[in-house]
Amino acid sequence: MTKPSEHTQRVYRTDIINFLRDLDLSLGKFLTCDRYQAFELVSRYMGQMSTKNLSPSTINRRISAIKSLVTYAYNCGKCEYVLDNVKSLAIEPYRDTSGVSLAQFKQILAAIDETSLKGKRDRAILLLLWGNALRRSELAGCNIADFDPDSKTLRIKGKGRSQHEIVSLGTSARAAIQYWLIARGEINPTSALFCSVNPGYKDGRLCTQAIADIVISRSKAAGVNKKMSPHRIRHSSITAALDATNGNVREVQKLSRHKNVQTLLVYDDNRTNAQAKVTNILDGLI
Repeated sequence: MTKPSEHTQRVYRTDIINFLRDLDLSLGKFLTCDRYQAFELVSRYMGQMSTKNLSPSTINRRISAIKSLVTYAYNCGKCEYVLDNVKSLAIEPYRDTSGVSLAQFKQILAAIDETSLKGKRDRAILLLLWGNALRRSELAGCNIADFDPDSKTLRIKGKGRSQHEIVSLGTSARAAIQYWLIARGEINPTSALFCSVNPGYKDGRLCTQAIADIVISRSKAAGVNKKMSPHRIRHSSITAALDATNGNVREVQKLSRHKNVQTLLVYDDNRTNAQAKVTNILDGLI
């Protein structure tokens, strides 16, 4: 059985607390329901979330947290039901896979003061997000020991993976990480690869939100007005990789680490705008 990451455990814990709070339930009362009462409660909660205009992926994650809790309690003999009959909402595939252009990303990098400690850190983070299309949770979980400058690799815990995996780094990213670590002066292999440099929080591991804040603030400082996030940079690098490989989704899948190649086909369709091409052909026939 795959053990959820610390980030997933933390999110699930919050989801369960919110569920009990929103329905004014105690955990004991919920687990001692019969299966019909439990189904009614969870269904009602799904309805409440829908009226708040939460995304299907957020609703599904929260329901998954509740189902995981119930399954664990059932296996431990603490409740008499499971929630297999509660179905997830259908999720449409990615629609907006747009990011920023290479020129805009270079603009963001160029605006960073590389002489400062914070600048060295942020440049290394941005280069990893771009060159390896990393998710912010993957980056936040890395320790110094996960970085191997000799082999130009980084060990990460991928989304939904039970084991660590090794990704190869570009020359620029490797150099940026080395400059950051030398300037930081930390050699403890169990320390976070990326940490805070602010007084009072110095050396504290950067959380996923802190990484998102860095992307947002650096983009704004560079004059990039588009709404930015670490995932937006991931979109950008995947699209740029498809451009550079002439749409070779199999090669780019090695970069993005998507389990389903169909996801990359959505990126490729959006990149080439195949629909517009076919529409123009039909338009020309009239």
